[in-house]
Amino acid sequence: MTATTLFSASAFGREKPATENDLIPPSTPLISCDPYFSVWSPGDKLTDVETTHWTGKKQPLTSVIRIDGQAHRVMGASPAGVPALTQKSLTVLPTRSIYTFEGAGISLNLTFTTPALPDDIAVLSRPVTYLTYDFRATDGKEHDVSVFFGAGAELVVNNPDQTVSWSGDIVPGLSVVKMGSTTQKILGSKGDDHRIDWGYAYIAAPQGAAAATGFDRPEKLASNFAAGNTLAKNDGTARADQAGVGIELKALKVGDKPVSTWAMIAYDDIYGIQYNRKNLRAFWRKDGWEAKDLLAASAKEYDALQKKCAAFDEELMGDMAKIGGEQYAKITALAYRQCFAAGKFVADDNGQPLQFSKENHSNGCIATSDIFYPMAPQFLLFGPSLAKSFLAPFMEYAKSDRWKFPFAPHDLGTYPQANGQVYGGGEKTEENQMPVEESGNVLILMAAIAQLEGNADYASLYWPRLEQWAEYLKKEGFDPANQLCTDDFSGHLAHNVNLSAKAICGLGAFATLCELRGEKEKAASYMATAREYAQRWIKDAKDGDHYRLAFDRPGTWSQKYNLVWDKILGLNLFPADVYRTEMDFYLKTQNTYGLALDNRADYSKLDWILWSATLTEDQKDFQALVTPVFRFLNETPDRSPMTDWYQTKTAKKVGFTARPVVGGVFLKALYDKPLWKKYADRDVTKAKGWASMPEYIAPIITNLAPSAEENDSVLWTHTTKKPAEGWEKADFDDSLWNRNPGGFGTSGTPNAKARTEWKSDDIWLRRTVTLPDTLPSGIGIIAHHDEDIEVYINGVLAAGATGFNEGYEIIPFTKDGKAAIKPGKNVIAVHCHQTGGGQYVDVTIADIQPGKKK
Repeated sequence: MTATTLFSASAFGREKPATENDLIPPSTPLISCDPYFSVWSPGDKLTDVETTHWTGKKQPLTSVIRIDGQAHRVMGASPAGVPALTQKSLTVLPTRSIYTFEGAGISLNLTFTTPALPDDIAVLSRPVTYLTYDFRATDGKEHDVSVFFGAGAELVVNNPDQTVSWSGDIVPGLSVVKMGSTTQKILGSKGDDHRIDWGYAYIAAPQGAAAATGFDRPEKLASNFAAGNTLAKNDGTARADQAGVGIELKALKVGDKPVSTWAMIAYDDIYGIQYNRKNLRAFWRKDGWEAKDLLAASAKEYDALQKKCAAFDEELMGDMAKIGGEQYAKITALAYRQCFAAGKFVADDNGQPLQFSKENHSNGCIATSDIFYPMAPQFLLFGPSLAKSFLAPFMEYAKSDRWKFPFAPHDLGTYPQANGQVYGGGEKTEENQMPVEESGNVLILMAAIAQLEGNADYASLYWPRLEQWAEYLKKEGFDPANQLCTDDFSGHLAHNVNLSAKAICGLGAFATLCELRGEKEKAASYMATAREYAQRWIKDAKDGDHYRLAFDRPGTWSQKYNLVWDKILGLNLFPADVYRTEMDFYLKTQNTYGLALDNRADYSKLDWILWSATLTEDQKDFQALVTPVFRFLNETPDRSPMTDWYQTKTAKKVGFTARPVVGGVFLKALYDKPLWKKYADRDVTKAKGWASMPEYIAPIITNLAPSAEENDSVLWTHTTKKPAEGWEKADFDDSLWNRNPGGFGTSGTPNAKARTEWKSDDIWLRRTVTLPDTLPSGIGIIAHHDEDIEVYINGVLAAGATGFNEGYEIIPFTKDGKAAIKPGKNVIAVHCHQTGGGQYVDVTIADIQPGKKK
């Protein structure tokens, strides 16, 4: 693919692409492995800005090169005293981001390669990104060139004030440095705007290529390198924003022939996901690998993987350009790594792959149905192992006794803890559920997998549930009640025409599953219902030159993106003139940066536009809807990973960043059955025989002091102004603090009894409890918190957690915390910090004993 040449200024001060088919992303993927190991460059040039985590928090990567003793910066905005080498181009491909620089007599291709090869999940799941430096002289002379690469310790913590440690590591044939938080609370926190603070980051290079390693802030290490000095090696621990690691690569002689050197950066999270309270390891660890095995294998396979990634990128980009044009191909390239990096592959008890997607920047939910529904085309395209990997944990939960409703769940929890639905009414009520949405999603995706494999064997594993959901759609799906759909940001809507289309396609999809199972009578019945509903839909939704937003609202309209499955699954429920009518309306209605979602606002969803663009299967129509989206990516002022929710008149992001739903842009490929088969048949993982959901036996919890949930007169002293030093000590004088009953928070926070309002960012609480003379063996802390809390017992930090929960959960003791608790009077001191949304805090001490199997 042609590189993007940067020149002149465009809208909002961004660089303007050389041609109408060139793309300069709003943010470029550098490291793109999972929701925690995900670093981007939010600038037109790699040296313009510091790199960040997808959440926008600083995670600096720095690289400096020396050419004949003169230093030049090629990554990051610091050290500012080192001049930047001129960047000439940027190319983003499915597995690689390639920056080209020129100056001082050399050219440099700096390539970030994440081997996200979809046919082998064991490789796809590796948390590794390679940095390759390809040099060539441009002036006919020979030059001495050396390289430094470093990373800030913000990579391994949630907040920069957390403490980290660092060291060298021994892996045969490699020079390795690593760093990690000192607390290592593995899977101990959850949430949306949240970064990992357990496990270890590694930078490594072949021993033959590495000259030195160092420990310090990356910009300091880079400055030392630039000056020709030895890299610092300060031992010990420090705050994350005062620490980092780096590696210097040996000098190369660079002439007319290309010369290369490389390093890699990796992250071992020890455990990746908690599923029904069981901690699961990343899929790459399924055969007992540790970090040293990951690094050794990744180094050994460097050459082979570089060739495979280059071949894959060329083939996929060529195929996407052939079916959708060059602009479309470049959108899919930008989406590809983002989609995979917004989820995590782990191994179940049978060593089979489970994929857990994360609702990045929308609420942090894990394994959400209306997230994996739009992301599914990317997974479906590359074969059954990927397609089933995200459905397997969802369906195991849905078929369990925990799920009581006649429709499909919404989610499995809050990332990375997949311990049960938290959205809406959770497992308790039907309030704010999405019954038609989620049931239709799963039936459609099950039919797509069956089409892929030519049988309904996978769907048959969950047949009672699927049949139950089909019956629900039969009764409730044609004219949905006032409920949410995947576009829940638009609020509740009754008689939703697009949601009805999903239900109709869902019923047709279930009919095809029945047919494949040999249940011909049942198949005919469901298909007849789907056809009847489709005819009614055409009549009841028609509104002149388009179809309505809601059946009862003339003069309204919406995108009918759910209709795409009618053709992809071969249901043939809707005639071609429906699609032509809608497309003609879209073409005259869309704005500068795309087609609005519906008549209620000017915002839209990028994934849905590209679905709607396929409805007529006409390339001119498709290109007409794709071009404004492409323009949006080049001109939006919001420098973040690709959003899927933005304003179609101003190109400004409304919300949502780095979500996996952008995998939906591959939907067009599913219309091309030979192309789909070509990629799907390459599946070498051949996953089968998934384990059942891990069994969890809830502990028996007996409060030793009452909680706010059970008692409305539990009094705490409290303040929202930062207290004096020592506020957590047992003898601290809190007589001037307020005194009110817990819990503390805002009304509307799920499952919270907010007896005293708290709506500031921070609150400090104190309470004295009296414990029995003999402390039980299972004594522990339980807390309902939204969001981050620190709990002190008698002045000692006893427990802490980040993120939020929606009920009382066990918060593990620190080593010193358990020792601080004593019979008789104990002072509990709590600090809770909140960033957005609902908020609440209540804490107590309990006796926690193992539960009994029923």
